[in-house]
Amino acid sequence: MSHGFQSEISLLGIKSSPVFVRSPEGNGCPERFFHILKENLLWVRTSGTVEELRQVLLEFQRTYNENWIIQRHGYKTPAQVRREQLQALPLVA
Repeated sequence: MSHGFQSEISLLGIKSSPVFVRSPEGNGCPERFFHILKENLLWVRTSGTVEELRQVLLEFQRTYNENWIIQRHGYKTPAQVRREQLQALPLVA
């Protein structure tokens, strides 16, 4: 599985940066996101079906990406940062 994962991230242009086990710097961003997801959605709402949960998660994704202001992004939303990064990419002919 590791070889397949490494190949996939390489294909996507992501640089692998292994960290030591229990190193807090390695998982800080995803752990914070999951904490936000739990606090704002999963702990306060119940879903009757898997489809209902899927729809609620999609709505949370839209809200998070378009409206959530994040300090590490310079107090911008993820969507703003993504647009800026795409604009900075060189045009491919």
